[in-house]
Amino acid sequence: MYFISTAFAQDGAAAAGGMGGLIQFLPLIAIVAIFYFLLIRPQQKRQKEHQAKIGAARRGDQVLTGGGIYGKVTKVLDDGKLQVEIAEGVRIRVAASTLMDVISKTEPAKTVKSDKDAAKDEDTKDEKSS
Repeated sequence: MYFISTAFAQDGAAAAGGMGGLIQFLPLIAIVAIFYFLLIRPQQKRQKEHQAKIGAARRGDQVLTGGGIYGKVTKVLDDGKLQVEIAEGVRIRVAASTLMDVISKTEPAKTVKSDKDAAKDEDTKDEKSS
């Protein structure tokens, strides 16, 4: 006597196999989407903002290097390098990509007006105030 029963194939499982596979992966797809929107995307946004901030460093800005050195940008050199003054008369060259933060920004240099232009501006101010 045989104690093994006969196994019958289930017809319903074969028909739902295509849709069932997608439903099984749905939680995994949802987890990946949640990680993207909560972790990856904000980190990429912060990184772009940091790169823009570092890329806009110019002469006179107070900066913090990756090594923890505070200094003042004295010159923007080519090839992504900056000359930073860390003490009176002590200047070092650093790669702009190693800057951790731009602490204080300086105002852009104003254009120098000639004496004639300055006199015209004063005349127009006097006429407006009258």
